[in-house]
Amino acid sequence: MGRLGKLVSVTALVCTGFARPLSAVPQAGHEGLHGTGAVPREILERPVALRTGIGTLHQKVATTSQEAQAFYDQGLAYVHSYVWIEAARSFHQALRLDPNLAMAYLGLTDAYIGMHDPATARAAFQRAQELAPKLNKNDQMWVAIRGYELDYLESGGDSDKYVAYRKSISEALKTNPNDPWLWIQRGLADEGSPVTHGQVGGVDTIAFYRTAIALAPDNFAAHHYYAHTLENLGRAKEALDEAVIYLRMAPAIPHAHHMHGHELMRLGRTEEAIAEFLKTKSLEEEYYRTENIPSRYDWHHAHNLQLLAMSYQSLGQMKAAEGAFREAFAVPTYTDFLEFNRKAWPEFLLARGRYEEALHAAQELTKSEWPLPRLAGHTLAGEALMAMDRANEAQEELSLAERETEQLPVNIVATSPFPNTLRAKFLYREKKKEEAQTLLQDIVKMTLARPGPDAWSAARFELESLARSARQNGDWSLSESIARAMIQHDGTYAGGYFALGLAAEHAGHSAQAREQFAAAEKFWSKADKDLPELRRIQEGVSARR
Repeated sequence: MGRLGKLVSVTALVCTGFARPLSAVPQAGHEGLHGTGAVPREILERPVALRTGIGTLHQKVATTSQEAQAFYDQGLAYVHSYVWIEAARSFHQALRLDPNLAMAYLGLTDAYIGMHDPATARAAFQRAQELAPKLNKNDQMWVAIRGYELDYLESGGDSDKYVAYRKSISEALKTNPNDPWLWIQRGLADEGSPVTHGQVGGVDTIAFYRTAIALAPDNFAAHHYYAHTLENLGRAKEALDEAVIYLRMAPAIPHAHHMHGHELMRLGRTEEAIAEFLKTKSLEEEYYRTENIPSRYDWHHAHNLQLLAMSYQSLGQMKAAEGAFREAFAVPTYTDFLEFNRKAWPEFLLARGRYEEALHAAQELTKSEWPLPRLAGHTLAGEALMAMDRANEAQEELSLAERETEQLPVNIVATSPFPNTLRAKFLYREKKKEEAQTLLQDIVKMTLARPGPDAWSAARFELESLARSARQNGDWSLSESIARAMIQHDGTYAGGYFALGLAAEHAGHSAQAREQFAAAEKFWSKADKDLPELRRIQEGVSARR
């Protein structure tokens, strides 16, 4: 990932799914933008109509065609909601109406990067650059900024090129301090990597997005990115307010509903979050039907299904969770991070004690063309084998997983729990309890430190797995400590109270066990009636009687 600029963690790119190095492949002409990415050119260049409900954005560009301006604005709206395919279609439509609309080529640059087609992104930029001498000063400014951005993106993380990119925006702001788009771009630039596109903002981006909102309160892009910034900082209530504004402005956009679901989930309003994830799913499926576009070309589809599945899982509705996880796992992927995210299915199977199925799912990941999913696959396959008392085979998987780490940048390995979750199991097996504890404690800290709603949601189940691993190896003190961390992380998740109740029961603290199990039952009130954890609680109550 170091080749893509400033280093970011595994979970920072969950949404974008981008992990390919960029390279420039010269192309020519609007008709010569021969896409090399996963989405067929035929789909990206299909004619498109003007749409409603997607949010209204406007950026005045140099064209005499009102229709071309309208389609440019529509492309802009889609770009800032991560609907890359429709953004590309809209920009291509604008170019049919005005072949010299350089800003539409810049829009295509953004859209093709979003679709993981960097070569065609560079080709689109080159077409804009060819038209630059005939443009007004404002459009020339944007061509220059995008050029600096692409140079940095393709540079392998050259700090001088990063400084030049940010400086180009700052210089433009001196001349145009009231342009909200420049303030938005400045916020995007401060993330350190163009591929994250507003999803990993932090304290440094707050002022830029707030300034954009002050200048243009109706600019939903600023509200969208500000919401991401707030959620990354753990300011969920404020993020919810911004997500509500975004949704009100763009009610037909699946990501707007999904974003609203993020914040509801974070605030413990899980059933409402599920409703939003289901609405997202419905909008996406209607779009696939009406536009005849296979769902596999939409990165957002599997991502939404996984958040839906985790929401069901958090309520103890394992049957519904299984359906959503299984559906997400079946979606073909076209980047390493999207493929890496498929690990959620074998992780779920491991948590439910379905080890043979987990092994088969994990083995599918080991066949990936990318090292990151293979790392997850070998680790999870090893954990399944350990659970089935096939330690020798598990050791082979650990060796293969360790080999995969040699193919990955240091920061990716440092922010991934793999293969250390499997390594800890072997340390326990070798009676190296203190080393295992240290390793698991490090994983707990890393898990809790990861920003973003996806990481926050997944952390509940990752911590639960770590607590279970410690418990199965007789390390009850560590299991109790992790259970407390789970409750502190999400005080509405029943699994934390269940794990704490088990630890109290083991220690002979009956009153405390009853208290924690009662809390677990409360938060699992909407769970499947045959949830094994609930049955375990009832068995414990009967035994104590």
